[in-house]
Amino acid sequence: MSEVGPVAASRSRSIELPTRRATMALARALAAELSPADVVLLDGELGVGKTFLARALLRGLGLPAVIAVPSPTFTLMNEYPRELGVRVPVVHADLYRVRADDAQGALLETVAELGLRERRVEGWALLVEWAGEAPEAFGGDVLSIRLARVDMGRRATLVASGPRAAMLLGSAARVG
Repeated sequence: MSEVGPVAASRSRSIELPTRRATMALARALAAELSPADVVLLDGELGVGKTFLARALLRGLGLPAVIAVPSPTFTLMNEYPRELGVRVPVVHADLYRVRADDAQGALLETVAELGLRERRVEGWALLVEWAGEAPEAFGGDVLSIRLARVDMGRRATLVASGPRAAMLLGSAARVG
């Protein structure tokens, strides 16, 4: 059964991102609220800005500019522990290659093989690109962000699947 009315509206929001600065402002707002064990899923077509948003969020958490934030497309995941200067330890994963194989089956298997749910239990925030619409694969209560190109930049559609994710959504809503 899907949610309708005010409850559903409070669990989703679209934010226009006409510039890179607007995307960085969204990332900073999320970083200010991000806590251990939070999960942010990033989706959208190739080149829409998922890694840019992830990089900006990590910078917002305190990751120094001298530390590179490469896309984890080929490594599948990169870890950013507190020792690197982040306020919250983060696992940044990219499931593009997995998703190209078999969306649901391979995704669930890879999430398990990478130990992403275990990392979450250990207090790492998860920032996952190309996770699709699979919050349950990460234990639920996730903030999903779908980026799309629009005439004047990008649009971020945010959907919260639980109470903690709704708090993240609330911080992001102040940007838009």
